[in-house]
Amino acid sequence: MTTLFSITHFLLAQDATANTKNLEDAVSAIKGDMSMLWMLLAGILVFFMQAGFTLVESGMTRSKNAVNIAMKNLLDICVGSISFWFIGYSLMYGDSENGWFFWSGLMQGEGADLFFQTMFAATAATIVSGAIAGRTKYTTYAIFSIVMTAVIYPIAGGWEWNGGWLNSESMPAEFIDFAGSSIVHSVGGWAALVAAFMVGPRIGKFVDGKVIPIPGHNQVLATLGVFILWLGWFGFNGGSQLAWGGDDSSAASTVVLITNLAAAAGGLGALITTWIWYGKPNLAQTLNGALAGLVSITAGCGNMTAGGALLAGLIGGVIVVFSIEFIEKKLKIDDAIGAASVHGVAGAWGTLVIGLWGVDGDTGIGLFNGGGFAQLGAQAIGVLAYAVWAIVLSIIVFGILKYTFGLRVTEEEEIQGLDISEHGSIAYPGKRQREYDE
Repeated sequence: MTTLFSITHFLLAQDATANTKNLEDAVSAIKGDMSMLWMLLAGILVFFMQAGFTLVESGMTRSKNAVNIAMKNLLDICVGSISFWFIGYSLMYGDSENGWFFWSGLMQGEGADLFFQTMFAATAATIVSGAIAGRTKYTTYAIFSIVMTAVIYPIAGGWEWNGGWLNSESMPAEFIDFAGSSIVHSVGGWAALVAAFMVGPRIGKFVDGKVIPIPGHNQVLATLGVFILWLGWFGFNGGSQLAWGGDDSSAASTVVLITNLAAAAGGLGALITTWIWYGKPNLAQTLNGALAGLVSITAGCGNMTAGGALLAGLIGGVIVVFSIEFIEKKLKIDDAIGAASVHGVAGAWGTLVIGLWGVDGDTGIGLFNGGGFAQLGAQAIGVLAYAVWAIVLSIIVFGILKYTFGLRVTEEEEIQGLDISEHGSIAYPGKRQREYDE
């Protein structure tokens, strides 16, 4: 009787163990499926950001170049999708012996991961587009877009997101860039600054040492574009959690909330700054402030309290106004939409602020909340590394293009508008007599 009881008990225990394992396997499979779905949906939101960039860039520049801007943004997603799949993904997520350069062969990556990462590459390239609007050869931009999505951005991304040298023991602390304030935005922003400098200003921008405003042709389009970018950013940052289910669901939801708070604060920061400085709240600068708030929280959206995110975005919105004024009026660089300030400068700020009041769970890692200088030092090293990488590579690429294909269209073509000279069509057919559409 005892033997029969023991056998029965053993079989019941085995059955319970098997059921527990089956349940765990089922939960794991569901979590994996949900994570894949979350990344796909987030990637789709980031894809939609290309529409936002198109509207922002075209709305903030002259109507005679709207087709050219649309063509550049379309080019970025086409070129970026192929070049990042063909070579870029391997340079970013391949194997490495030194933490600087990665490689695992051509045509790597698959499924939701490749799709999601591809959208980031296209975003980095698109940042350059608006800065050099209205005077740059389409062929020149096309070549740079290929280089950016295939080489410049992917190598930079591997330094952090593939366990590269920025996470090595030689660093004062582990470098943090959750969704790419430096990796995506600063790299694109510094490249945009180099491009704007090397291409030169638009005709009539600087006359006798004075800065002449060249207003965009449709600020309503630009506003709609910012709303689309704001929406897409929820996928940009939230999707960077790379998982959904349990604690990951809570973390991703918090990231989205934090992102929205920073964007709102950035818009208010720029609005208040321009109201005080210009005497009236300025729409174009307020739009850039909201974008700067988004860029400012992209690195720290997983390492920031709600209050910390609000302050980071607010300061980012103030910084971007002064940065745009400085680059235009002091450096005399014609960045048509303020891309270098929104993405480069605000991206650097968003990376550094983690070292000021960032958190790791309930533990402060910033200088002002008990973390000391270690995290700030790591963030500063990363900011400097990405700036040097983007600037040096951009100078080399644009320098080669300048002495081969050339960077600028002719003066006659620029005055006529790139829509006609580069594409043989216009965005708004019919008679137009608005003052700033010329």
